[in-house]
Amino acid sequence: MVSTRKIKPLGNRILVKRSEKPTTQGGILLPDSAQEKPRQGEVVAMGPGKMDDSGQVTPIDLKVGDRVLFGAFAGTDAPGAEEDHIIMSEDDVLAVIE
Repeated sequence: MVSTRKIKPLGNRILVKRSEKPTTQGGILLPDSAQEKPRQGEVVAMGPGKMDDSGQVTPIDLKVGDRVLFGAFAGTDAPGAEEDHIIMSEDDVLAVIE
């Protein structure tokens, strides 16, 4: 297993831990393939920001600990991470949940 501490996003990418999947009250078990993955999570790491054409780094507007909402097909699953983590671009974030 790769620890999430060893995953350092580059550029304007962020590492997000997906929220827990909701459970049903009726006790009905659905296979993982039939369940939709949560589209919100918490920022656990981020890169320094995006570099523009002049070489200046534009910092990321998010911070570690922010709860974010992202699109259904955003990002890439972080391989070997201990929990359900996803790496995505800052541009894939739709909103910060306050």
